Formats: sequence, C-alpha cells, structure tokens
Amino acid sequence: MDGWYVDERCFNCDVARQLAPDLIGEADGRSRVLRQPRDDVETRRLHAAVFACPTRSIRPSTGKPDQRLDPFPMALDGGVLLCGHNSQHTAGANSYLLRRPAGTLMMVDTPRWSRALADRYAQLGRVTDVLLTHRDHAAHGGRYADHFGARLWIHEGDLDAAPAADRVIRGVEPREIGEGVTAHPLPGHTAGSVLYLADDRYCFSGDSFFWSRTTADLEVPDSVTWYSIEELATSLARTAGRLRFEWVLPGHGDRRRLSADEMSGRLEALTERTRLLRPRPIDFTAVRW
Repeated sequence: MDGWYVDERCFNCDVARQLAPDLIGEADGRSRVLRQPRDDVETRRLHAAVFACPTRSIRPSTGKPDQRLDPFPMALDGGVLLCGHNSQHTAGANSYLLRRPAGTLMMVDTPRWSRALADRYAQLGRVTDVLLTHRDHAAHGGRYADHFGARLWIHEGDLDAAPAADRVIRGVEPREIGEGVTAHPLPGHTAGSVLYLADDRYCFSGDSFFWSRTTADLEVPDSVTWYSIEELATSLARTAGRLRFEWVLPGHGDRRRLSADEMSGRLEALTERTRLLRPRPIDFTAVRW
C-alpha cells in the first residue's frame, strides 16, 4: 500500500471528510484519500481524521498512526472543544465539551467509551453534566456520567435509550439547565430530540440540522428522520425565532460559524424549506453532506 488509504471498514459517516475535506473525499459510498499530504500540516489533518474515525479506517501505509499526533480534544474556539474518538455505537456522531464560566465542563453527546479518554477530558476541568441530544447518541452516556459523577440529561421521548438519566426534559417548552444553557425540545428526527443552546453562541443541534458542504447551507437530514419530518417542521417553526447563535455544532454533518444575524436568516429559510418536505423512506445515501 503506497501512502495513506481508507480501509474496507468505512461506513461513510463523513467524520474524516469534515476534518480533512481537501484530502479525503467520497466515492462509491465511502471515503477515499484524494491525494497524499504535502507537509506536516496536512499530515496532522489526516491524523485528526484517524483519531476521530469510528472504525479507524483512515490509515497510513504503515498501518500505525502516530499517537503523538492525536489532537483531541480539539479546540474549535475558546468555549468549545471537539472530543474526537467517535463511536460506532453512535453511528460515528461528533461530541463536544462546552466550557462554563466557573471552569467546569458540559459534555454534549459522547465519544467512544474508554477510561483513558474520560480521564483525558477530565484533565480540562470537572465535567458536571452529560447532555444527550437524542436516543441515537445515548450509547455511552451512562458510563461517562458515572465516571465523572455528572448529571445525565435526555428528553422523556427518548428516555428508554438512557433509563438511568437523572435529569429528564419534558414537553416541548425550553428549559434552562444551567447558567447560560437552555434545552429546546425539537421532536422530529426522534420523538425526544433536543437542541442545546449555550450563551447565545453555540447551538448543539444533534441530528436535527447541520451545515452541508454540498449546499453551503443549513440542512435537515430528512432521509434519515426516524420519527416525523412534519413534526420536525413544527418544532423548527416553534423554536427558530427563539434561537440566536453563531456556531452550529451537529452530531452528524459539518460545523460552521457565521454571524448570529446570518445564522438567524438561514435558520428561518431552513424552517420554510422543511415545511414543504414530506415523509420519505430512510436512505443514508441520500444525505447531502
């Protein structure tokens, strides 16, 4: 094998392409290496893809990535870090650490479970809360919450996926769950999907909407909306006007930072587009990452 490659375990979760979009592309339903790295900066981008990929399918020719180049947790800005080490048990979802003013942290969704990773994250500060956006990302929530001694949050609509949760969000009205942090129930992708808004700056959208590199806009993953696309349209119509943020930080799909005014306009437009959508069969290949 000559240089970097993608092995056969790839299930096309898009995580590697988010981290190295100029080096890794998509072909025939999986990621592929577009070209070899030209310098140390590009080599580091590929290592970020390695240590985020849930199947470790991004490989150097030696088959052994340099553990010293594991960049996670990776700062996105001063307030949020990307956990990396995505899990097959959450379909490769991204997870985040949110810094709070007191020096503590909240974890939004979870990376794969390991005690070593949990200890690494805890070195940044005490993790007080684990916030689950919905059932698909609940696999490791209890283990992380137990390890940190943290509160575990989920919506009642998806409570059966995390029955040990000690903080249950009910109904569809916003709920303040910490200083500057509000949970906005957003049923649609699942019955218990939740969006977490922090400091009028960060929007942790779960699988309700994401930034698409294909369309260069906010999109809903309507081809993988398990519960109800009509309910998601209703949720967005109820919620969009209450949200103000600069960062969209989804579980699947890309992240993006824009001005709060531009994000508000794009979210309003997304709400209108979603209102016109109708149910369709589940099709993972139809998502426009």
